Amino acid sequence: MDNKLGHRGRVLWFSGLSGSGKSTLSNALDKRLYDLGIRTYLLDGDNIRQGLNRDLGFSKADRTENIRRVAEVARLFLETGMIVIVAFISPYQIDRQLAREVIGTDDFLEIYVRCSLEECERRDPKGLYAKARSGEIPNFTGVSDPYEIPQNPDIIVSTEEESVEDGVERILTELKARNLIK
Repeated sequence: MDNKLGHRGRVLWFSGLSGSGKSTLSNALDKRLYDLGIRTYLLDGDNIRQGLNRDLGFSKADRTENIRRVAEVARLFLETGMIVIVAFISPYQIDRQLAREVIGTDDFLEIYVRCSLEECERRDPKGLYAKARSGEIPNFTGVSDPYEIPQNPDIIVSTEEESVEDGVERILTELKARNLIK
């Protein structure tokens, strides 16, 4: 282990469509890691866009800047040895690659939260898909803007096929296999 925290720092970057379960899964993982005595910090798209990135919209350029800023913040927490859980749609492969480069390839684990667009729309916890389909929300990922599926994620969690608990256990198993936690 690299530090006094008893575990190595890493960034766990959750990516997926709105409604895929990124926040649910990352919050459950954060709680489990806390229960195991592991120091974490959770960065979620909803809370970051209300503060740090409230000046950004949803154009391609703004999305890129959003991910760049989040990657820089995640890197700062990583330098303290914490496991940083990042839950952002991050729809473009080039932006996820930028985040990987900012953070460092060895310290970045990409977790693709796979869920079909149909299921995400059925869930639609915030009513966003309905607004996007009616034209109220432009540049909405999956509707009027693309989501580029990760080509080589480190972990895939399919929230249509497995429970939150099973997804968390699979992520924990992978973290243990990589000697990131005991």
